[in-house]
Amino acid sequence: MQIQSVTACYFSPTDTSRRGAMAVAEIFEQPVREVDLTPMADYAERTFGPEELVVLGAPVYGGRLPAVAAARLRTLRGSHTPCILTVTYGNRDYDDALLELYDLAVERGFVPVAAAALIGQHTFGHIAAGRPNADDIAEDRLFAARVRGRLAGWERLPERVPLAIKGNRPYKEGGKGGSFRPQTDPERCTGCGLCAKVCPVGAIDPQDVTKIDDSRCLSCFRCIRRCPAGAKNPHSEAYDAFVPGFNEKLATRRENEYILD
Repeated sequence: MQIQSVTACYFSPTDTSRRGAMAVAEIFEQPVREVDLTPMADYAERTFGPEELVVLGAPVYGGRLPAVAAARLRTLRGSHTPCILTVTYGNRDYDDALLELYDLAVERGFVPVAAAALIGQHTFGHIAAGRPNADDIAEDRLFAARVRGRLAGWERLPERVPLAIKGNRPYKEGGKGGSFRPQTDPERCTGCGLCAKVCPVGAIDPQDVTKIDDSRCLSCFRCIRRCPAGAKNPHSEAYDAFVPGFNEKLATRRENEYILD
């Protein structure tokens, strides 16, 4: 079958899910349109046809898709549209997240043709630091090249492509983010308000960036990554007590998983 366009759609607070999705999308040797579902916004429905390819990307929070990511991904609608699924997780496990993304894609009119569970640096501590690295991205591209060959060998897209994706229905509890909250160093903070602007869920008060809405915050630490003054940090007493044991528990390296059948 002939793919006429490629779009990468992702929810990626710290850019790791974007990097994986884009590594896969770029192998199809066409300009890649990006649909970033991370910023706080009112998302209109986007539709895709049967000769377009969509790469979906999202992180794993507690073994599930973040609830906000799932909601925004549901603004996408396919029409027997081939898609490649990618989830990114921090070296623990992806549990039911990839299966959840598969079910969501099918529900929205897409036909998943392949899937990947990719390792990215964990939000907390120093787990899987630096990943995805150059070797990971190279693996992603080899996987995408195999998918490209499969698609080229089909005259038309099947109604369903069997994929052996692990997970359970009903899904486990999860998808709500962690309990740690970003801290603000008042001596470094310039009051620029960028942290409030980039928060995916509007949890930071733009009038007083030290105030966090606990009911909204994902503990994604996007604000920490984006703060130009280095004023945001994770270092509460609870966080600093938790991290050493967490680093040790998840120290064993895990590899990316690629699913084509």
